[in-house]
Formats: sequence, structure tokens, C-alpha cells
Amino acid sequence: MHEQYPASFPVEQQEEQRHILTIAVEDYFQAGALSHVVQPRQWSRFEKRCERTTRATLSLLDQCGAKATFFVLGWIASELPELVREIVERGHEVASKGYHHLALRQMSRAKFREDLIQSREAIERAAGRRVLGYRIARGSFGLADLWALDLLAKEGFLYDSSFYPTLRSIGSEAWRRFPFQHRVGSLKLWEVPLSSFRLAGLSIPCAGGNYFRQLPHAAAKAVLREWSQRYAAPFVLHFHVWEMDPELPFISAAGPLALLRQHRNLGEMPHRIGDHLRSYRFTGIADRLGLQQEVLPETRPLRAIAREPLVQSVNRTPVTVVVPCYNEELVLPYLANTLEEVRRHLSHWYDLRFVFVDDGSTDETFAQLKRIFGHRPDCVLIQQPRNMGVAAAILAGIRAATTEVVCSIDCDCTYDPHQLQGMIPLFQDDVDMVTASPYHPLGGVMNVPGWRLALSKGLSGLYRVVLGEKLATFTSCFRVYRRDAFVDLKLENGGFLGVAEMLGLLSMRRAKIVEYPAVLEVRMLGRSKMKILRTIGGHLQLLARFARLRIERDSGLTRAMAGPPANPPDVAPDSGSGSEPPAPDPLALPRDQKMRC
Repeated sequence: MHEQYPASFPVEQQEEQRHILTIAVEDYFQAGALSHVVQPRQWSRFEKRCERTTRATLSLLDQCGAKATFFVLGWIASELPELVREIVERGHEVASKGYHHLALRQMSRAKFREDLIQSREAIERAAGRRVLGYRIARGSFGLADLWALDLLAKEGFLYDSSFYPTLRSIGSEAWRRFPFQHRVGSLKLWEVPLSSFRLAGLSIPCAGGNYFRQLPHAAAKAVLREWSQRYAAPFVLHFHVWEMDPELPFISAAGPLALLRQHRNLGEMPHRIGDHLRSYRFTGIADRLGLQQEVLPETRPLRAIAREPLVQSVNRTPVTVVVPCYNEELVLPYLANTLEEVRRHLSHWYDLRFVFVDDGSTDETFAQLKRIFGHRPDCVLIQQPRNMGVAAAILAGIRAATTEVVCSIDCDCTYDPHQLQGMIPLFQDDVDMVTASPYHPLGGVMNVPGWRLALSKGLSGLYRVVLGEKLATFTSCFRVYRRDAFVDLKLENGGFLGVAEMLGLLSMRRAKIVEYPAVLEVRMLGRSKMKILRTIGGHLQLLARFARLRIERDSGLTRAMAGPPANPPDVAPDSGSGSEPPAPDPLALPRDQKMRC
């Protein structure tokens, strides 16, 4: 028995009902499950997979004879306008999903309108078609959000699809589960909610996407079958194009629950969606409402706006950036995009060169380095014969550098390299090292586990006591070095311990070390190579060594201030003949024996 829904909605006099298919065009790193770790400022650094997943989706629709409405994020339309045009040329509707992937709760009314207009303009420029519809990028609308429908109608939109009835979000107004018309004076706006069932006065969402991925496929098929038998209204199905990517990268910072939500059953999605599309007829929202997208005067696809380099200063300071890499195959596309932004951002003041040190990786890291950076004249690639550790890799890069100012950054960009803009100016004539410090009162930490923070801060406190340095952080790999002070440095520890050892040896020589308040973020891709327990034990041994060296240094200074002991008048001074040569000073830099790469 069919349930009733608003009579004004077009009822098709056909033997087979046409359901509605909606598809979100956004990239995997923009998913709501990752919003707590991935910020919009970082979007441009990730590898864009949206093109391949959208084209895979279009091919599947072609095979099944289905049409759809593609809700496009405005940022995607600005970055990939030709992809948006291709969607239209292959017979589908494009609509707006906002520009910055925000929930309604994150925007004021003015900000919502601004985001709405910005996204529509970007999509219309790319598509050459009038945008008729809208769906909120994150979350959904409820009864308290009817003002948003008012605004959409006033801005000329003809429909919205932001309602997703869940539990008590529509109260007792169960009719809002089906398409209905919202009126604002003489204006009308169709609302086409995502589908849900009603059970014991509660709305149970069932429109696809994450629900269809997490549930057994048989359960999803039963949902569609039950809906088709019970309701005359079309079922409104949705999914994201990134759900068609079985090789989706893992953003490890998101945590296990978010990763489970995003990755579970991705490999089955093409089959599952294809099965639904072959079992029922699907079309887009505008087509189902009988609406036509107006063709706009400008019909040529626009290319993404080229990012022009900044005007360069005449007297730029040459700077080398060293990047140690160990099994970072998955991270390198993110790194490459980040460094390109940094190069452009700093090119006015600095002549940047890059040294990439592959520290004996066992994956395809070096092959990736050659593919991405091997053709660039400002890049040098070094391959260590075996894994020698991050500190040894940094030293290898310093020795290969041809500039006096050398920086080292983390390959995973846990410290945003853009912060070099503030660090390099601190490198004055009397400074040998500038080190990043997230534990400085003006620094910060984002999304790093509490236990790891406690451990790192505890070790830094011990180093502060042992070395007598008024620094807040001692273990950061994000630094600026004077090449001459490090090129011949001998380390006992090549790994993570060596990073602290480099600073400690410099401190023992009473060199000047400057701290820069920086922000440390959790690692996005891949996993940390640090062995926690082994590293803790190593730090304790290194602290004991520095305590001994400091005692020897300070006691030697005390003897030097007191002067040489007086010889008894009846004893001739020892000529030193036949005596052993003095032991080498572990704190002396052998500057007369500079190593060359």
C-alpha cells in the first residue's frame, strides 16, 4: 500500500518508478570524518584523487544507463573546472555543495550566504550551466534551520536537498521525509530530503553512503525493495565519489574509528552501487522535478587559475632545505605540494634549494623522489646505502648543501614548512642554530596524543636541567643550521637520539641557540618510525653522557680560571717528553679536516 506524500510533487505515470541518485563531488581528505585533523588550508597539499574517482563514477553510470545530480564542492570547481564541465557534457546535472565544506552550525547567516554565492559562481563558471540546487556539505537541516530555505529561495535556487530526517530531527512532521515545497511569500523552493524510514516515531536514515557501505549489501537491497513497495515517492540515494576508490590513502591521524568509517567496504562499493543502478531506474533531481538547467553564455571550460610566482627580491639569501626520507612513499605527493607552496611563498626573500636524503628506504621512496623531484635543477637527491637514522640523514644533507644557511624539515610536514618564514630571520651572525619549539609558551600542538606530549615534555625538561639551556624543546627535527658549525660534527647516535645530540654538543660549546615558537601537528599519512621504549632508554643514556661532559667542561673552566699550579722551585718543569698525547676534546670541531660530499 503506497503512503501519501505532497500531491504537488510530480507523480510519474510510468510502469516503473524513477528514483533519484545524488553524488557528492569532493575529495577524500575533505570528508566530514577527517575534519578534526585536516584543515582547509591543507587541502591543496594532498594528492587530488577526485578526477579519477569521478570519472570512474561516470563510467559506471554510463554502463548502467543512469543519470544523477552531482553536488559539487565549490573548491573542487575552482581547482578542477574541466572535470565539472565533463560531468555536464556526459548528461548529468551539477548542483552546489557549498564552497568550504562547512556545516550550517559553523556559519553565521551572512557567512552562509557568502559561501552559497561563492560556490554557485565557481560551479557556473566551470559548468556553463545555471545551478538550480543546493545541499549542505556537512550535516543536515532541521526544523530550526528553515531560515536557510528562505535564503536559498531568495537567492534564486529552485530546490534544496539538505534535510536528512534522523531520529527526532523533524519532530512530528513526518511529511518532511518526502519532497515538499517551502514557501517564502510568492517564492517556492522544493525540498528533496534524503530518504529515511519511520519507526516508533523516529526517523531512521537509510539513503546510502556510509549506511550502505557499513551494512551488508543484502540489507541495503532490502531497504530499496521495501521503499519501492511502500512509497510512491522516489527513493533519494546518495554516495561520495571517493567511495569508489578502493586504494584510498589512510590519513592515520584521524584515529581508528574515523578510518573504519571512511574505509570499510570501499572495495565493494562499485559492485554495490552498480547492483542498485541495474535493479532500479535512477535520474537526477532537476530531471525528476521537470526542471531545465539554463545554458549560460560562456560555454568554454575554464582552466584552473594559475598561481603566479611572487616578485623576487634582487638580493635573495640562498638557503638549502634538507628533507630526510625513510619509507615515505605515500607521503611524497603531499610533501611535493607543500614544498611548492613554500617555494612560492618564500621566493621573494630566499633562493631555496632542496636536498632529499633517502635513508635506505625499503619501499619505492627513492623511485618516487626521482619521479617527482629528479628533473628539477634546484633539487639534489642522495641515497644512503642503508638506514642510518634521521640525524645521520640530516648531516648528510648539510654536508651536501652549498649554502651557509641550511634548514631541516620533517618529510611528513608535522611542522608546517611555511613557518620557516619566521625562523630564518632569527638566524643572525652569532647564532649557530634556530630550533622549532612547540612547547614554547607561544608555540602550540594540534591533535598529538596526550601521552606522547607528556613523554616529550618530560624529556625536554631533563635536557633543560642537564644542559642548562633555557629552551622548551630539544628534540625537534625542524631547524635552521649554520653549515660550518655542523659539517664536520661527529655523532654517536644516527637516529632520533642524534637530533638531541646535535643540539647538546652545540650547547656544550656554548654556541648560541635560538628557539622559535612553532606549531606541531599530528602526522597525516603513514606511521612514525620511532621505537618508543628504545628511544626513551637512549635518551636517558644520552642525558647521562651530557651530564658527565658538562661536569668535565665546568671543572676544566674552573681550573683555567684559577691559573696553572706553581712548580716547586727545586723541581724543573716537566718537558712532556715521552708522555702520551692529550686526549682529543669531544667538544672540539675539527674545522681543518672538513668533509666533502
